[in-house]
Amino acid sequence: MSKGIISKDEDYSQWFNELVIKADLAEYSPVRGCMIIKPYGYSIWENMQAVLDKMFKDTGHSNAYFPLLIPKSFFSKEASHVEGFAKECAVVTHYRLKNDENGQIVVDEDAKLEEELIIRPTSETIIWNTYRGWIQSYRDLPILVNQWANVMRWEMRTRMFLRTSEFLWQEGHTAHATAEEAIAETEQMLGVYADFAENWMAVPVVKGRKTANERFAGALDTYCIEALMQDGKALQAGTSHFLGQNFAKAFDVKFTSKENKLDYVWATSWGVSTRLIGALIMAHSDDAGLVLPPKLAPIQVVVVPIYKHDEELENITAYVDALSKELKSKGISVKFDKRDTHRPGAKFAEYELKGVPLRVAIGSRDMQNGTVELARRDNKTKETVNQEGLAGHIEQLLEEIQANIYKKAFDFRAENITEVDTYDEFKRLLDEKPGFLSAHWDGTPETEQRIKDETKATIRCIPLDNKLEDGKCILTGNPSTQRVLFARAY
Repeated sequence: MSKGIISKDEDYSQWFNELVIKADLAEYSPVRGCMIIKPYGYSIWENMQAVLDKMFKDTGHSNAYFPLLIPKSFFSKEASHVEGFAKECAVVTHYRLKNDENGQIVVDEDAKLEEELIIRPTSETIIWNTYRGWIQSYRDLPILVNQWANVMRWEMRTRMFLRTSEFLWQEGHTAHATAEEAIAETEQMLGVYADFAENWMAVPVVKGRKTANERFAGALDTYCIEALMQDGKALQAGTSHFLGQNFAKAFDVKFTSKENKLDYVWATSWGVSTRLIGALIMAHSDDAGLVLPPKLAPIQVVVVPIYKHDEELENITAYVDALSKELKSKGISVKFDKRDTHRPGAKFAEYELKGVPLRVAIGSRDMQNGTVELARRDNKTKETVNQEGLAGHIEQLLEEIQANIYKKAFDFRAENITEVDTYDEFKRLLDEKPGFLSAHWDGTPETEQRIKDETKATIRCIPLDNKLEDGKCILTGNPSTQRVLFARAY
């Protein structure tokens, strides 16, 4: 174990918290429930942003920005939406501070706002109030807008990257002339998220629909991608919502159709957040530290020189500079760590902890032999290879590492999806073999809620690729035509 990190088998929750801090991803802030994302952690988020932003733009979306503060009255216009977020809203009531008679800073009671402002928990209300002025005709549609922003949801139990009062995310908000277009948009963005999770994060996901109990507040349908973490708990990694005409009706957003008829606009919203960094950590990492897929690693290759004299370092540096230039021309990020304040062994441990996919060690003897030592982070294997053609070999290795990390996570998930047919077996497996439990459910909210209350397991989704089969609900014995995925979750 590295730097005293507890084993994940001993205490998974503590392992996660220690890893976040000791790998320099984030730290606790003076504000309860909030975190400070450190440069290394933020660089992972930047890499995620860059990929997702391109994917959004490639599907026709543009970025915009809307205010952080939302008038309280906006939330009263869509009843189910405000009910879903009411307990999580932070409220701004005053706009000025002053010094009291003792010289202490206090809120100026004379500076009370005429209307309280809500720090955005999500932006549907202010965006749809805005869209009313943007949309008059079918010619104004569709509107395909994304926003990169922060939001605040006043969480009682928080954990860095997984559930914090303030977090970073993107939220897409689109407007369409027909329900069919809006549903197609919702499904398309779910596909974008699944593509990103599997091909960049190396995290296999299940695409599915949420039950009525688990839908986004104000949505007619919520689609999701669900991932399985190494402790057997599920993590919702992204959601895409078909909002119907609910927000258009709440904010009176109408358009004139091609047939010259007046109708309400159809809406979607979709988002992922810095929770994805939590997923990245929990899906791949081990007791020695982070294991990062090369496509998102801030440093894909680190080169550590091993030398005794400055002249040896000069020779190594000349070679590494040329190698780095060649790697960078291939789009590979590389760091040459020639700090003289740390011994090579300490550097090895540091980059293992930080999950750098590939380490290159090169010493004077390597220079004489025309070789280097390569160490993979994913499987901890080492090999000595020739310097000739090294950049091409590294490029191939990074592709292998990306594929291997995904395969390991895919195999783990496959081993931990279990079909169950009785409630007793369901409850036993939740404790003995955590993971996704595939079981029949009778489709009623009451049954779903009772199972949740009794076992702390929720229906993560109704998989989109479900096969129909006759069965009986594990709790009530009532007829069911398909299985759903249950799990305990973050």
